[in-house]
Amino acid sequence: MKHKFSHFTCSLCGAEYEPEAVTYTCPKDGGNLNVILDYKAINAQYNTQNFMHLPEASLWRYLNVLPVSDPGNLGTPLRRVGWTPVYKPARLAQQLGLQRLWIKDESPNPTASFKDRASAIVVARAAEIGAEVIVAASTGNAGSALAGMAAASGTKAVIFAPKTAPPAKIAQLIGFGARVLLVDGNYDQAFDLSIEVTQALSWYNRNTGFNPFTAEGKKTAAFEIWEQVMCRLPADSKNLAVFIPVGDGNIISGIHKGFKDLMALGWMARMPRIIGVQSTGSAAIANAFQRGDEEIRAVRSTTLADSISVDLPRDGVRAVRAACETGGTYLTVPDEAILGAIAELGRVGIFAEPAASTAYAGLVKAVAEKIVEPDEPVLVLNTGSGLKDVNAVMRAVPTAPIIEPTLEAVIKELR
Repeated sequence: MKHKFSHFTCSLCGAEYEPEAVTYTCPKDGGNLNVILDYKAINAQYNTQNFMHLPEASLWRYLNVLPVSDPGNLGTPLRRVGWTPVYKPARLAQQLGLQRLWIKDESPNPTASFKDRASAIVVARAAEIGAEVIVAASTGNAGSALAGMAAASGTKAVIFAPKTAPPAKIAQLIGFGARVLLVDGNYDQAFDLSIEVTQALSWYNRNTGFNPFTAEGKKTAAFEIWEQVMCRLPADSKNLAVFIPVGDGNIISGIHKGFKDLMALGWMARMPRIIGVQSTGSAAIANAFQRGDEEIRAVRSTTLADSISVDLPRDGVRAVRAACETGGTYLTVPDEAILGAIAELGRVGIFAEPAASTAYAGLVKAVAEKIVEPDEPVLVLNTGSGLKDVNAVMRAVPTAPIIEPTLEAVIKELR
């Protein structure tokens, strides 16, 4: 089988592996694997003007710099993942005292979250290796993304989710036709069970922080940020600061990987400053960053932001490095600030779930603490729709009053 990438490297020990030698993590130390493209071959054939495979409005426009083959499935939701909009909310920028603010909104993805990016690439990889069943552990969004992309491609999906996952997300999984098993435990227990099942039944595992191709899907957001924002900044502009919500660490490490690919290809001049934001109720990666080391110590997660609620992040080391290697940092925000951010984003027409609004809450804190300057360009990643967790959103907004069906009652209420 001919591969579109050169090899894997272990993020911990640096060991290199041929494409067919490993599937998930490093056999020596369990470290996450990086997919290494053949940068020389890509540069010999493409440049920043002609590298797009197709001018389609999806992540598949970057097929020439992705480690999978074209999955086909034209005319299905699989081909609609990515190329999400970037908004310039002037009122929020003015409120924060920022000259340039963008919000990249991932909710238009087919299953309404950022996780579709990873699942699209994993489904393509599964087709390449002949996998018939894909399994994942999820609190909701990753599972929804896998279920939706698997349905679009005609692949079977099995999802293990903690029984505490939001019912709306579980309904979405089942609606896409996935086999859903609720685990009487937390996400970490569901994760471990999915690994055990993978080994026992030889299913293909999609888990973030385990399958190296998930980061390859998530890196496509970095390509879009580069194309939609960075290429349009003035030459004398300050460096872009990118705010990313963090749970298990795979989104921030994937986006960092995308920027690193662009740097390795010589297509991007400066690395953006990456700033990770975690809830104070689930801050294992931020804790490691603040200590100045890469030891990811488990916490007991208590945050209401279920999509970033993780006791032991599975991609923590690379997530710490994403901030360290780019001059960024980590911030933690309480759930109250996360809920407040939902309301703030809603007032400019962006409907965010708690995990997504975490990044904006982090920006608010960064401005207050002067971590970003007024003339510094800033992009906030909104990773999922508020429709994913309506119960949490209801806590962020006031209750609507009940009135009599009369004009007098309306006028009285307005006063």
